[in-house]
Amino acid sequence: MQRRELLSCGVSLCAASMLGRAWAGPYSTRAVDLVTQSNVIDMLGLLTLDWGLLDRWQCSPDTFRDADFRKLQASGIKVFHPAVAFESPQARAITLEWFGKWNRLIDGHPEWFIRVDGADDLARPMASGKIGIVLGMQDANHLRDVDDVDTFYRMGQRLTQLTYNSTNRLGAGCKAVHDPGLTPFGQEVIARMNAAGMAIDVSHCGARTTLDAIAASRKPVLITHSNCKALAPGVARCKPDDAIRAAALKGGVIGLTGVRHFVRAKDPVTLSDALDHFDHAVKIAGIEHVGVGSDTDLDGRDRRGASKLQYDIAGLNHANRMFELTEGLIRRGYTDEHLRLILGGNFERALRAIWA
Repeated sequence: MQRRELLSCGVSLCAASMLGRAWAGPYSTRAVDLVTQSNVIDMLGLLTLDWGLLDRWQCSPDTFRDADFRKLQASGIKVFHPAVAFESPQARAITLEWFGKWNRLIDGHPEWFIRVDGADDLARPMASGKIGIVLGMQDANHLRDVDDVDTFYRMGQRLTQLTYNSTNRLGAGCKAVHDPGLTPFGQEVIARMNAAGMAIDVSHCGARTTLDAIAASRKPVLITHSNCKALAPGVARCKPDDAIRAAALKGGVIGLTGVRHFVRAKDPVTLSDALDHFDHAVKIAGIEHVGVGSDTDLDGRDRRGASKLQYDIAGLNHANRMFELTEGLIRRGYTDEHLRLILGGNFERALRAIWA
């Protein structure tokens, strides 16, 4: 199903200890401790890619059960950013309904969910054993005028991507034939987002629009889910080194994905190839500017067999992918301090600066 077709209507320490025992077999104690004791933030993490199931959860929160929560909790991810895109003339109305449904699900289970509304909320999921949800969008098609930034902020939106893959009123996406850069309306929206405390995301933006947006913002700009074009040349969704550096110089962070052909354009693609992107991003931007934006759910994209295309990488296509990723980065020689930054500390720092 296309994303625009979605809509049809002290505790933490104990939890970490229990989780550590559950995962002690496949993974090292060091990896388990790092994931369970870090504020792991997936800046493009979906609760599920089963859109029908998500719709049932949102429309009837009682259908979201304890087992569903335990699955999310066992992943080690404390904060999810489950953003989608609606490339539709009715994007504003669809997005209003979308956030209304998210709020229904979150409000329906205060024992399990926290809507992350500001800087102080970023640590609450870790402290409480609950799951944090950052409400965001992978496009800005829902913004008719700059006042809509405030309208959607009141609904809980704390991040928006300026464009999806194509051109809109703010700028050009990465698959647009021509990228003239950020538009005057895009400049106005960025100024209002800075004032409101809404994060700017340029993951899908074209090269010039990306650099223009970073230059225009007074606050850090995020690349929540992309990879390094230097390692995947020809992949439109990946970012060149100059964009990654520009974001870092402004305090931003790039979240690296495990989407197969964003990691390497041709098969075979392995976990080692994904780890190469972390090494490269750290080398050019610094350890303080690299994080995780998986761009998948806890089960991976290929499990349903709905497409002949392969999206997943073995090891990053299951519910304990954060443990797998951490184990791989340990093998690459990263220190515990650096791993805590990658797992969530960097995005937490940047979001605090943006939402202050």
